Amino acid sequence: MFILSNQNSIANQFLAELRNLNTQKDRMRFRKNLERLGEILAYEISKSMEYKSHEVETPLAKMTVEIPKRQPVIVAVLRASLPFYQGFLNFFDQAESGFIGAFREEKSDSITINLGYHASPDLTGKELILADPMLATGKSFIKSIETLLTHGKPSIIHVAAAFAAPEGVEYLKSQLNIPYKIWLGALDQKLNQHSYIVPGLGDAGDLAFGEKI
Repeated sequence: MFILSNQNSIANQFLAELRNLNTQKDRMRFRKNLERLGEILAYEISKSMEYKSHEVETPLAKMTVEIPKRQPVIVAVLRASLPFYQGFLNFFDQAESGFIGAFREEKSDSITINLGYHASPDLTGKELILADPMLATGKSFIKSIETLLTHGKPSIIHVAAAFAAPEGVEYLKSQLNIPYKIWLGALDQKLNQHSYIVPGLGDAGDLAFGEKI
């Protein structure tokens, strides 16, 4: 598991601004910081991919460089992940994309994850990046993965989140039985009684796009 905040970098500033009550009021800045984190995690994920030799010709000479063998498929969990997803797409700019509409229905004693719209290319043998800024209980990730597997079995799933709770990470590990890696901006303390990440940042979708009714 890779945790970006375990090492000091400019990403810590982006994470801090996402959490901060005052800077959260600037929706454009909030979305931009999610996008920046997506770019940074895309860069880190790219280090784990397979590469091939590729010849390029400059105005002065020919040379060989190493480039990724193939582009991944990037799947966004709507709606909160749209700016986060854009960061991945900025770096993997020839990637195929998929989209899943997942939402949680809160009852007095339980939380149910419901899926609405979903669309995906064939995933067979491809690297899949599943991007959602918040990994809380992990149930929406697992529900999304179960749905995506109906479109073919990827070679590996990269689970990418800006913020995560330990409970969600452990749930993912207990449920996934195909190759996967987890990539996080920060691993927080816990879930509260409402299954929100603490200290977290609140509702990422509402902060990015406005409150739902």
